[in-house]
Amino acid sequence: MRPALSRLRSARSAALLALALTAAGAGAVAAPQSAHASVTRIRLGSSSDVSRTSWSGPAFTFNGDGAVVPDTATKAIAAITGGSGSIDVTVLADSASTGSSQTPECDVFMGLSGVNSCTTDVVTSAADGNSSQVNSDVRNAEFVYFAGGNQCVYASWKGTSLQASVQSVVAKGGGSGGGSAGHHINSAVVYDACTASTDSPTALANPYDSSVTFTTGMFSWPNYADTINDSHFVTRDRMGRTMAFVARAVKDGLTTSGKAWGVGVEQGGGSLFLDKNGLATLSGSDAYVVLGDHQPEQAVSGKPLTYSNFKIWHLTAGQTFDFKNRPTCGYYTRSVTNGTPDANLYSGTPTTDCGGGGGGTGTGSSFTETEPNDSTGTANDITGLTYPATVTGSMKSASDRDYYKLSLTSGQTATVTCTVPAAYDADLYFMNAGGSTLTRSVNNGKGAGESLSWTATSSGTYYADLEAYSGSGSATYSCGITKS
Repeated sequence: MRPALSRLRSARSAALLALALTAAGAGAVAAPQSAHASVTRIRLGSSSDVSRTSWSGPAFTFNGDGAVVPDTATKAIAAITGGSGSIDVTVLADSASTGSSQTPECDVFMGLSGVNSCTTDVVTSAADGNSSQVNSDVRNAEFVYFAGGNQCVYASWKGTSLQASVQSVVAKGGGSGGGSAGHHINSAVVYDACTASTDSPTALANPYDSSVTFTTGMFSWPNYADTINDSHFVTRDRMGRTMAFVARAVKDGLTTSGKAWGVGVEQGGGSLFLDKNGLATLSGSDAYVVLGDHQPEQAVSGKPLTYSNFKIWHLTAGQTFDFKNRPTCGYYTRSVTNGTPDANLYSGTPTTDCGGGGGGTGTGSSFTETEPNDSTGTANDITGLTYPATVTGSMKSASDRDYYKLSLTSGQTATVTCTVPAAYDADLYFMNAGGSTLTRSVNNGKGAGESLSWTATSSGTYYADLEAYSGSGSATYSCGITKS
């Protein structure tokens, strides 16, 4: 079911209209559509739509379960508005909420800055994808959120007016997002679960099992081509089925490049924010990108999957993945042989050589700080990044200290170079595992950059610490870190 907390969707109850009318109070309007009796609409906030000629998106949020994640939703709103004004949001759901609120997603959106209104449209059939009211709600919105539930219903809107309406929101610089089923529908290749929901053992034993079905041509978002989204990723052990999805997509030519990228996001707050430049930043629980870049050794109906060397990127909170310029290193590899996957699917030692013979780009990876990180004990762990790497953050108070944990081998040199904004003066320290300062850079003046290098005499853990000396603010610093 879809209670207010979990946002899972149940079958639509016979009392849907009565419940929706009961839920409509101050600031809420509920109305059935006479031409499409199965559509129910509840609007919160302003009764008038925002009027504005241009928007600054697109922006997207992809969540591991159905709940709206405030952090990435806030980023999407800011990206679409350009930092000023407000937007209208439409939530599309395939069934009514059975929780205490009929509008759990809109309840969250209305608590965020920059939201003028939020309308929930419960659309239960393919025919209702042509509802004039639903399509008007979507086209007048700047962000469309697909609630958790049954992605097969969402896929059934392919070819209806609603598909084009959602596309129009992104085209004007708005955005799209969703969680669980709503995460699935936003990828280029959609695992639609129209016959049944598969699991990893079933899909690996036979990647052509009747439960493994796809919809293509629904949405094609900028910089997000050739993707297959999956949700509840670690908790429900879905790495194996994503591997099967990726192998099928490559084998059947469902993608445009001969490659396929599975994007699995964990439940419990995991959420990717994808900006207009194709950079995805993770909030909350972990996420995984699973690349299949060659034809499977065996993927035929009735036989178990064999596929060597899936390339897997493991993201933790604050880390990024560039979908526009997709990395060619920083992954670990896992294989499937006769339906049996390698051990330790969810962890591995990433490749760190991003240059030379493998066609690496040399760009490394990036990380955005997450608080608290004011001590060695709470340092942001960047040991798994691909180097050269970039970390970004801000000095949120005059006493702020941002610690980053990394590892060096004996004889290896770390160089840290920080660009500091004019809003504050910050100093840079490099410390050993015990927190003792090994070297520092303390240039005077707001906006003065800092740079240091240290060659390790022993292998182990080290810390880079950027700390406020005077001033503070939300302006972003950027520190490049290299190892040689």
